[in-house]
Amino acid sequence: MLEALKEEVLAANLKLEEHNLVTFTWGNVSGIDRESGRIVIKPSGVDYSELTADKLVVLNEDGDILEGSLKPSSDTPTHLYLYKAFPAIGGIVHTHSRWATSWAQSGRDIPALGTTHADYFESAIPCTREMYEEEIVKDYEYHTGKVIAETFQNEPYEQNPGVLVHSHGPFCWGTDALNALHNAVVLETVAEMAYHSLMLNKQLSPIDRVLHDKHFYRKHGANAYYGQT
Repeated sequence: MLEALKEEVLAANLKLEEHNLVTFTWGNVSGIDRESGRIVIKPSGVDYSELTADKLVVLNEDGDILEGSLKPSSDTPTHLYLYKAFPAIGGIVHTHSRWATSWAQSGRDIPALGTTHADYFESAIPCTREMYEEEIVKDYEYHTGKVIAETFQNEPYEQNPGVLVHSHGPFCWGTDALNALHNAVVLETVAEMAYHSLMLNKQLSPIDRVLHDKHFYRKHGANAYYGQT
């Protein structure tokens, strides 16, 4: 099981470049085996061209290194916090992709303007509040996870698989590492679409709620009928 998880996390990390979500080493993917509590994550600062399954770091849910000779991603405490806060997720992606990060730096939610957004997100993609000085100075990455979880106190994280961390960038999650990657690609695409839509029509309103619900629940609801299953 652990070897399969390593291969999945490796594949998802390598696809970050394929989908133009990263510059240099500005991104990381992790995955968790809920049964054993083992987490596999990209090592810090390692170029994707040099990344192999044996270079990935295996941790327990407390962040203790169980396998690997390299340091885990500097964002590891954020990943650990989210795995504890969001028990239904199996993978996490963090990038500094251009369009999503532009929205994060502006401190704005990404409004739901069309059906592409509605196919994946039940509401606007939220931007967290700004972090307090004491949260930044001490245990910054831990508090990044905390502020994300705080943002979803009244939002269903399973139905909104992504967030913008104010002044920082996007984090996405999913049922596993590859699903989280898929959601990260969608979030970046939606972020670009929303920007251009608002440039073309600065008075643009969010998508009609009935249409939004139709698109979201035909893929995700109890009576979903999109696809072959």
